[in-house]
Amino acid sequence: MNVLLIGGYGVFGSRLARLLVRDGHDLCIAGRDGGAAQRLADEIGARAAVFDRNGELSSLQDFAVVIDAAGPFHAGGEDPYRLARAAIAARVHYLDLSENAAFCEGIAALDAQAKAAGTCLLSGLSSVPALSSAAVRALAGDDAIHVIDTAILPGNRSPRGYSVMHAILSQAGQGMQLWRANRREPATGWSEPKRYALPDGLVRQGWLIEVPDTRLFPAFFGARTVVFRAGLELWIMRYGLAAFALIRRALPFPVTRPVVMLFKLAADALTPFGTGRGGMSVTVVTDGERRVWRLLAEDGDGPFIPAIPARALLRRARLPAGAGPALAVIGLSELEAAMSDLRVVTERRNTPDIPFFKRILGTDFEFLPPALQAIHRSADRAIWEGRAEVTRGTGLWSRLIARIFGFPKAGSGIPVTVRKLTTGEGEEAGEIWLRRFGSRRFRSHFAARESGLSERFGPFTFAIGLQLRDGGLDYPVTAAWLGPVRLPAALLPAGEARETADGSRCRFDVTIRAPLTHGLVVRYRGWLERCGDEGEPSDTGISEPD
Repeated sequence: MNVLLIGGYGVFGSRLARLLVRDGHDLCIAGRDGGAAQRLADEIGARAAVFDRNGELSSLQDFAVVIDAAGPFHAGGEDPYRLARAAIAARVHYLDLSENAAFCEGIAALDAQAKAAGTCLLSGLSSVPALSSAAVRALAGDDAIHVIDTAILPGNRSPRGYSVMHAILSQAGQGMQLWRANRREPATGWSEPKRYALPDGLVRQGWLIEVPDTRLFPAFFGARTVVFRAGLELWIMRYGLAAFALIRRALPFPVTRPVVMLFKLAADALTPFGTGRGGMSVTVVTDGERRVWRLLAEDGDGPFIPAIPARALLRRARLPAGAGPALAVIGLSELEAAMSDLRVVTERRNTPDIPFFKRILGTDFEFLPPALQAIHRSADRAIWEGRAEVTRGTGLWSRLIARIFGFPKAGSGIPVTVRKLTTGEGEEAGEIWLRRFGSRRFRSHFAARESGLSERFGPFTFAIGLQLRDGGLDYPVTAAWLGPVRLPAALLPAGEARETADGSRCRFDVTIRAPLTHGLVVRYRGWLERCGDEGEPSDTGISEPD
């Protein structure tokens, strides 16, 4: 096939160029730097041309396919789809390697024109969304999806392109929207770190960023939660970028070319450290099962992965007509076949998805009423809302304790929101509960202990003897620590904490009494019911090309 590859001498474009020549395509490597294009073309046996996608585009008619691997796609000017429109006019197929959410989503506006011309316009033929969506489709099948959790985790010695660095830096510390618990929730770029397992026992850390998946997967797959993370192998780079994100959160200055080049110089100076091993993880949580597809690329072959979807698509005899993001348009088996000549290992694993509280309660979990099972069966996060009545103690010691822990003020009919966030997986699983009573907020972190459950409020950790009694749950405190120091029994808080069910509602009644004096610190009781289950992601109008 006669292919024009714009930006074919870049980090990912050059890898795609090598793969296309290897597959026997008639390739022309193009871009504004004619010298760079010619040098690579001479090396791999291709043609070269000077081409500016903002300039004259009449030469497109000489090709069957034009592929844009140049970027940055998030900075495309007043008409970011100028090249795509020109491809339709020339009746040439258009593909790109964009990983920008807005750009991939927006190309669907050209669908009718592309179908009328019989051309294929696909955006996002890269690791995301083309490869990630293929993995989701293969893992989920026809089952309902609770969570899609994806991460790309390159090795430190992998080359870094300007466009990718600019995209990540521009998101750091800035607000974005994630689909969680069937609703849009605010999040911050390069936050909420999480560890991911890759083949061969490799473990890497990823941080939240926005990609096409986070915007397009909720509607396309009907998932309740969609998150995506990217990682850096070296801790100094991960946490250095986290510090940069904090600064930009307070002072949202623009990320200009000098800023990107400064970071690139620093990153290049660290290239001798770490490895060239990188990978990708796609997790789909269905009802009761966690399904994972993982990829590990050995030294030097990681940067080929974003080029695999375009290679796989061009191995077909016929391209699909229409315009849209590359959502599950290529099967995972096709993509894995297109990696077969690379040093890449993939694996799939299915394991039971056991809710955190079920791990603690064991078989007793099944005897809980449905409402209590529901509140303790969250995946990634869940949101519960209701009303409460709060009574506060009046003694000086009681008021001091309530102030330290941030307990709510007294009142009745107080609106309550409880956000539950799952942390870790398997034996490292836990939950963070963010409670809001009116304008007052406080949080605690539940984790597993050898003897059962623990709940941490700041520096204080409490051992909880969680138990099923009369169809409800009791949370008695059995021990406490201040940091690593165990507190004597006399300093343990007294009181009761109990959950019961009332139809679809979860009722709670928590009484906390002060150590030593046993005076009332706070009592809050009320009800909660799950919200967000009726929410639907906005209709993007995206369908699979014919």
